[in-house]
Amino acid sequence: MKVSLFDYYLPKELIAKYPKEPRDSSRLLVLNRKTGEIEHKVFRQIYDYLKEGDLLVLNDTKVIPARLFGELQSGAKVEVLLIRQVEPLTWEVMARPARKLKPGKRVFFDRELSAEVVKYLGEGRRLLRFKVEGENTFMEKVYQLGHVPLPPYVEREDTEEDRERYQTVFAVKEGSVAAPTAGLHFTKELLSKLKEKGVIIKNITLHVGPGTFKPVKTEEVEDHQMDYETYQIPQETALEVNKAKEEGRRVVAVGTTVVRTLESAVSEEGKVKAGEGITNLFIYPGYKFKVVDALITNFHLPRSTLLMLVSAFAGRERVLNAYKEAVKLGYRFYSFGDAMFIY
Repeated sequence: MKVSLFDYYLPKELIAKYPKEPRDSSRLLVLNRKTGEIEHKVFRQIYDYLKEGDLLVLNDTKVIPARLFGELQSGAKVEVLLIRQVEPLTWEVMARPARKLKPGKRVFFDRELSAEVVKYLGEGRRLLRFKVEGENTFMEKVYQLGHVPLPPYVEREDTEEDRERYQTVFAVKEGSVAAPTAGLHFTKELLSKLKEKGVIIKNITLHVGPGTFKPVKTEEVEDHQMDYETYQIPQETALEVNKAKEEGRRVVAVGTTVVRTLESAVSEEGKVKAGEGITNLFIYPGYKFKVVDALITNFHLPRSTLLMLVSAFAGRERVLNAYKEAVKLGYRFYSFGDAMFIY
């Protein structure tokens, strides 16, 4: 399958640089994946499409200010992006310019925080062992010095407001370098109203890595390799998902990260297993969904793995037709943009 099949035209001015306020005032394109029918709503009207007994699954990961700027003893400036904690104070990072970070080199972020380059991991990645002096913990220093890792296509530096706004209202567990953006549209009030309606709400955790933005460089879809990401499914979430499937109720995923987590954790018997795991599941057209019945998601980049996942769920032609209509009507695209509900 050619990657070029997932291309579409997007005027640059439709890439949202800032989030809409309030959160639930974003636009919502509703797509019936069986008929192809499209409706245009406001996100808070998701209330009308979710019904009593639906199971809404959220990703409660929390974005950390993972961009750190430092310098070498030579005075050369470097930037590192925290990706994954390997052990206490030891992190896999993406570095820029990576060629300057050779094993044994030391990076200084301020007087209290420094790091030694332990290992070369390829593709601009390094293993760093951090050293913290003074009264603060490592994560306290990260929150003092770090910057919100906004997606590159936003083309602006982060602001203090991004610490709150590039974060869902249900974010709890630190570890992501990107927000599960479908969840950015929910307010606490909207979630409360859905609970009162009888919608069951449960969480999973998948820490979003930089693979979210990794471009597909192969010509054939099947040749692309996904990065591994860690996830955790609480026992009560697994029980609720399995119960919903047994009773014929809908499992509604908030975002592609929830889809990948639930679909990665299905046993041969068709049951979602609780616990921790890692996944590099790549979902593209032809994939048979075992758990997810409906999806809330943002509008994704051309030729991206996220667009391929959505196309697998709703059909490539229907999705690209919906995108074409969204472009025509001036919808806002990508992380800070508008949303789709596909059922």
